[in-house]
Amino acid sequence: MFLSELTIKNFRMFGKGENELRLQLKPGLTALVGENDSGKSAIIDAIRYALQTRDQGFIRIQPEDLHIPDIGPPATEIMIRCKFESLSLQEQRAFVEYLTYEQNAAALYLNWTAQHNKIKSGSRHWFDIKVRSGKDASGPTFEAGARALLWTTYLRPLRDAEKEMSPGRGSRLSQILYRTEDIKHGEAFNPKAPTVVDPQKLSLIGIVDFSNHHIRSHKGISSAQDRLNKDYMKPLTLHGDNLQGEVSVAGAGNEDVRLRQILEKLDLGLRDGRDGKKKGRYGLGSNNILFMACELLLLGGEPEGLPLLLIEEPEAHLHPQRQLRLMEFLGKEVDEGNKDRRPVQILVTTHSPNLASKIPLKNIILIQKGRAYPLAEEFTRLGKDDYRFLERFLDVTKANLFFARGVMVVEGDAEAILIPTLARLIGRDFTEHGVSIVNVGGTGLRRYSKIFQRKKKDETPIDVRVACLADMDVMPDCAPEILGLVEGTGDEKWEDKSKRKWRIKRDFGEGEKREHELNERRKKLAKDDGQSVRTFIADEWTFEYDLALHGLAKDVFIAASLAKNDTPLNEERKKRKDVETAAQDAFEKIKTECNDDKEKLATRVYSLFKKERASKAIAAQYLAELLHKKIEDEKTSSDMLQKKLPPYIVHAINYVTGETKMSDFNIGG
Repeated sequence: MFLSELTIKNFRMFGKGENELRLQLKPGLTALVGENDSGKSAIIDAIRYALQTRDQGFIRIQPEDLHIPDIGPPATEIMIRCKFESLSLQEQRAFVEYLTYEQNAAALYLNWTAQHNKIKSGSRHWFDIKVRSGKDASGPTFEAGARALLWTTYLRPLRDAEKEMSPGRGSRLSQILYRTEDIKHGEAFNPKAPTVVDPQKLSLIGIVDFSNHHIRSHKGISSAQDRLNKDYMKPLTLHGDNLQGEVSVAGAGNEDVRLRQILEKLDLGLRDGRDGKKKGRYGLGSNNILFMACELLLLGGEPEGLPLLLIEEPEAHLHPQRQLRLMEFLGKEVDEGNKDRRPVQILVTTHSPNLASKIPLKNIILIQKGRAYPLAEEFTRLGKDDYRFLERFLDVTKANLFFARGVMVVEGDAEAILIPTLARLIGRDFTEHGVSIVNVGGTGLRRYSKIFQRKKKDETPIDVRVACLADMDVMPDCAPEILGLVEGTGDEKWEDKSKRKWRIKRDFGEGEKREHELNERRKKLAKDDGQSVRTFIADEWTFEYDLALHGLAKDVFIAASLAKNDTPLNEERKKRKDVETAAQDAFEKIKTECNDDKEKLATRVYSLFKKERASKAIAAQYLAELLHKKIEDEKTSSDMLQKKLPPYIVHAINYVTGETKMSDFNIGG
């Protein structure tokens, strides 16, 4: 049995009608991801309210839980519906009077409603709670015993695992152990039997009785007990009463009561597995691992009940490597092929890109502004090959896209380094606007963007702006000769396009024909655009070339020269000032040679990357420093810098930071 559907109406940010939450869930592991206040915790709390939890923690509905719409009065009734599927025969027998039959299969619906009551202003609030079965809540009311079989296990965020595992009345450890089937097995202890007893054959109560027998026989205990009864109890009791004190490990009562008392005296601690010794106090992370292991032990081993585990922020108190280890284990724990334990359904919320990168994309549900967007195949525009690709390459540096308000997808290190700086310098800081930058390294640009595109056209789109930056990859006509790709205009490689991988403008004809062909090329590069995804294509050729062409030629040239000399600069064999001065002189000479031909000048600058192998990434670092210093020294302004940037870069930054409306950009950017 597993929770397959969840409907939430009029609860916190979830309203009714189009604004209610309808969430489809699958067996196994599901992760809810998204930014703060998107609705993740509300989903977990809704399940807790409807199903209750095994720790029997007190849950009180508050007036603040009622949804407040943008227009109109607050809601007065909360409705949460849980649907369970794949019930075993044993589970069907346990819930026989509550079942609904759909397509020859038994399903179980639990409808939880909380009606808010308040007599007059300022009076006491209370909620009338009802729990009924049936798809439309027309079935019988759930009795307490049936509801107990649907209790879920809940691990709260920032939990104090050490406290949870400590002894005491109603301790979580005692609850877990009490529901462990083998805990009650074994023989009772008979003090009148032979003195030689095999403790291994005794039940837990038998072991305690065996211990009590020997404790009371101890000289110190027996003498203290005798003095207590003779010197104090006897003089203090009334005539006819025969009250005596007795020292024991567990108190009196029937076996069930005594067993609970025994379990409440136990704690669960950590030790070193190599020598069995305790190493003092362990940290919160280690204790949280122990706590989760204990809960999973119960869920997997229990013969009945709902094996559903809710974990909020499992990354709490865990360092990155332990986070990865935890997700690997949880993934195996929910594997339906595990024959030793029942498969467990696990629902986690997380803010950790580290964890999100370890969870298969099909198991992730993006929660945004009170809406749920499953990322499984049937819901996105991703194909099977896309999922296989993303499972290999969606690492922790890219998984931050799940928590962003905007995503900039780029094809190289240079863009990933420089564009956030450019955005900040022109007043559109990515951090301030919640924008994540994803560097796909030249592969998978469209695959990452399609994560945010829904398959169903009538579904509300994901409100995360995605800007993809792509090179046009069409050189100016002067570039092949400057870069040494051809030897003169008569070379065969120059004229035969089929024998070369690069393209130049004259390959696309002249005049209107060229403009039409280049526009068609742009449309092809942006063919997968749609919903909130836009592709912004280099106005001319590549990122570095366009920067040089549109006004930053000198800065790019100096940055590339510094990149060429990065090693001697770091080893202090050269001085940065000398390299910059030499670069400035060389640039002025090249500028004169190009005779105001911007395409030739930009190509000569770009040749430092193509012919002289200057690192684009290192040059981007130097260029970011140079531009930042110019702004800082007031040698230029944000407005002046923006005018020198390629238009496609400015458009992309404005789009992804919400400066402009989506409708202002045609599909294809």
